[in-house]
Amino acid sequence: MSAGRGGGRYSRVDRVGKLLREVIAEEIERLTDVDGELGLLTVTDVVVKPDLRFAVVLVASADEAQLEALERARPHLQRSIATQVRLKRTPHLSFEADSVLASAEEIERVLKRIQPGG
Repeated sequence: MSAGRGGGRYSRVDRVGKLLREVIAEEIERLTDVDGELGLLTVTDVVVKPDLRFAVVLVASADEAQLEALERARPHLQRSIATQVRLKRTPHLSFEADSVLASAEEIERVLKRIQPGG
């Protein structure tokens, strides 16, 4: 598949999302030492809007306190993105718990209950 304009396997939005996920995950790991409320968090995905102005950071198993801590850390995370990623504008970040993982865990619990011997 050609890597020409629009012909690449991944769109620019997808590439930016992947890069943002890496930067944000590394910064959260550093911030965990400073802000104990963050705890152990896993950034599962970053969904970037097509205009690259907004991005939703999906975090596995995050509770309300962790989401609030992430919101407080948002300015720091955005500054980190601005210094590490070359973009015209730094996307405004918002944070959400990744419901896909929670749903998968619930399905697994149900399947274990209905299996013989489980």
